[in-house]
Amino acid sequence: MTARTSRRGLLAFGSAVTAMGVAGCGADRTPGPSAAPVPGGAGAAGEAGGPVAADGTAQAGIDRPVLPQTHLTSLVLDLDVPPGPLLAALGTTIRTLTTEATDGVDPGDLTVTVGVGPALVRRAGADLPGATDLPSYRREEMGERERGGDLWLQVCASDPLVVALAVATLEEQLRGSARLRWAQRGWRGAYAATPGDHQATRNVQGFQDGIVAPRSADELAEGVWLAGPVPVAGGTIAVLRRFRIDVAGWRRLGVDGQEAAVGRRRGSSLALSGGADIDLGAKTPDGQYLVPADAHVRRAHARDAGVPLMLRRSYSIDDPDPGLLFVSFQSTLRAFTATMQRLEESDRMLDFATTTATGTFLVLPGHAEDRPLGAGLFGTAG
Repeated sequence: MTARTSRRGLLAFGSAVTAMGVAGCGADRTPGPSAAPVPGGAGAAGEAGGPVAADGTAQAGIDRPVLPQTHLTSLVLDLDVPPGPLLAALGTTIRTLTTEATDGVDPGDLTVTVGVGPALVRRAGADLPGATDLPSYRREEMGERERGGDLWLQVCASDPLVVALAVATLEEQLRGSARLRWAQRGWRGAYAATPGDHQATRNVQGFQDGIVAPRSADELAEGVWLAGPVPVAGGTIAVLRRFRIDVAGWRRLGVDGQEAAVGRRRGSSLALSGGADIDLGAKTPDGQYLVPADAHVRRAHARDAGVPLMLRRSYSIDDPDPGLLFVSFQSTLRAFTATMQRLEESDRMLDFATTTATGTFLVLPGHAEDRPLGAGLFGTAG
């Protein structure tokens, strides 16, 4: 969308989203960076659709609810107004959307997560977390509109109608203040048990996604939440990558080829080394690695990359192409870039993925009525 057509384009998008009935994402009732997930909390496994409080030390839609909701709409925009007042107003709207019915529809487990791009972060401080742009990588096919951006909104819920109504409300509020760069809707399939007795869904490549993730309070504190400085404490760094997947080429590999590329059994999700946990040193009697050297689980392994675990949230997509919307949350951008460097060097699975949109955003700390969204960085004055 260009500057000249931004209002019309944003309105058209909001109307289309409402018509399609798209939706959102999430995590557990844990209200802050230092709290561990509550397995029995609303929105946890077996209680999908329970309310998720918008206020807290950290925003919802990251580790709350524990299991991401089924539907997502992701919006990336540029701003034409100062960020402070707009963010404060967005926070108020989000708290209303998540507690009150919209057009007679209960919000259920709706979450709306807000991040700001590096250019806006640099206005507040060049040395702040989130001030660094994401580098370019190979196998990228996108225009300038699909790279970067000032504002990111992640809207998630189990009911696609709830997502559509929330997006329409947010679109109305942003009209005249923001220009849409790109948008994406996605979904997650049914959850099933994984090795290690967790829950995950399968992606368009047929494999369970998100088996390895930070779950304890210590893991989340180390790898996800920003401890400081004060204006960003309780925030995190998000990375978005929209992938077009060569599904036909992937299927031609056959099950054995796919399992070698991933490093797990497709049916059971067990590591090729055997068992729930991956043993990267395990070898065959003739000295071959059981998990191939270029398997995705080896190349992306946090230990070998020398970084903490990232919290990954991926969604299947079919528009504009079959693929994945990859979303990760980490306390430092290096956790992503160091991992991506290893994938670039050798990752058989990545050979079937082309990036068509990307960006990184500082997910702002949590907000409440007496603590406006973004006020720590930008204030609330015009």
